Amino acid sequence: MAVCLQVVGLMLGVASWCLASSCTSSQLWRVRSQAESMSSSQRQFEGLWMSCAASSLGSLQCSRFKTTLGLPVHLQVCRALMILSLMLGLTSTIVSVLGLKCTKIGRISESAKEKMALTGGLLLILSGVFSLSAVSWYASRIIHEFHDPLYGGVRFELGTGLYFGWASAGMAVLGGSMLCSSCRKTTPLPSARQVSYSLSPTTGGEQIYRAAPPSESSSKAAYV
Repeated sequence: MAVCLQVVGLMLGVASWCLASSCTSSQLWRVRSQAESMSSSQRQFEGLWMSCAASSLGSLQCSRFKTTLGLPVHLQVCRALMILSLMLGLTSTIVSVLGLKCTKIGRISESAKEKMALTGGLLLILSGVFSLSAVSWYASRIIHEFHDPLYGGVRFELGTGLYFGWASAGMAVLGGSMLCSSCRKTTPLPSARQVSYSLSPTTGGEQIYRAAPPSESSSKAAYV
């Protein structure tokens, strides 16, 4: 059962890392609202790294953000959180593979492998928390600006990249929880050699008689 939990948790971790990578590189974190657009044939969308505009004729123009320090604070923090999430997710995958019970690498003991699997699960959960914080903060800013009547800029709506981030965070937390739950400590049952019986003479219990070792005279008589 523990091996199945570890394998499924590792697969969820790998899938969550792939989704987080797609989310980080996606340019669809926010899409311009059709209510604000004068023409339905043009679309404008932005991501963490660039802003793009597409037309109904198939032309696509993207421009990278020219400055880093001049960007909004929430955009810079979301970049950092997603990069940290990817790094933690990759580290978690490597550590979890080494900690699987079905892998044999050198002379690693079972207790050491359990600690490695537990560490990988915790790193995977932390990776999911980072990505969840990034996409949730970005989405809250979009919703706040969309419903703010005093906001004079262009209004955007939630893009596909945010849903990738939420799915990645959920899979990472679930996979990390499964890896951690597979390392539950079980109390070992005492073996037959560890069981000792004590019998005091005052209890009136049964006495155990053992045969005396054969003497030298009896052994010589057996050969006559």
